[in-house]
Amino acid sequence: MTLLRTLLQPDAALIVFGGTFLALAVSYPMATLRRALNATRLLLRSRKTSSDALVATFTDFAIRVRKRGVMALENEIPKTTDAFLARTLGLLVDGTTAEDLRRALKIASDAVEQADEEVADVFESAAGYAPTLGILGAVLGLIQVMQHLTAPSRLGAGIAVAFVATVYGVASANVVFLPIATRLRVTARTRAVRREAIIEGAVALQQGMHPRLVEAQLDGYMRGARLTGKAA
Repeated sequence: MTLLRTLLQPDAALIVFGGTFLALAVSYPMATLRRALNATRLLLRSRKTSSDALVATFTDFAIRVRKRGVMALENEIPKTTDAFLARTLGLLVDGTTAEDLRRALKIASDAVEQADEEVADVFESAAGYAPTLGILGAVLGLIQVMQHLTAPSRLGAGIAVAFVATVYGVASANVVFLPIATRLRVTARTRAVRREAIIEGAVALQQGMHPRLVEAQLDGYMRGARLTGKAA
């Protein structure tokens, strides 16, 4: 308990965390910071999606398309909770050619990937700012100590702020900000592979590929992505 009380230094927290937030606010638009905050919430609530489920979904789609054409997928659009998949089905139903379909979906996928990367960059930047501000807090704490050398009773508070600010900066960078940035990038890679699989599946559906070939192609694609480390 004594250690915990020692580590609870409001002045040090204000310098490190308040300074880090101000630095981020200057570096990034507020909309990006809000997306970064929402991304951390989603990480806590996210459920791992199965690649096998995606393959099974597209195999089922291929069977329907082979029997009744792409218009058979129109009713699936409002049912899906995956915005990218819903957009893909919409383009399919609209009769988009394979080439245009691939181009449009690739542009959309790249935009999402860039947005995910920017969110991870926010936390990586925070990991760079925090230790530096911790050093700043240590310097300010030592200045306070130097100003009260004649008052020994006030030396302890200044020294505590000096060392605790450094702890806050280094610990938050290595225990919080960098792990979150890494997790966001891993999640982003997994989502990117899923989108690429959706694109390949959509093109296969547009070309009227046999359901077994669709299943084999997507299953091989997802397995290859896992083996090469593209997907978590």
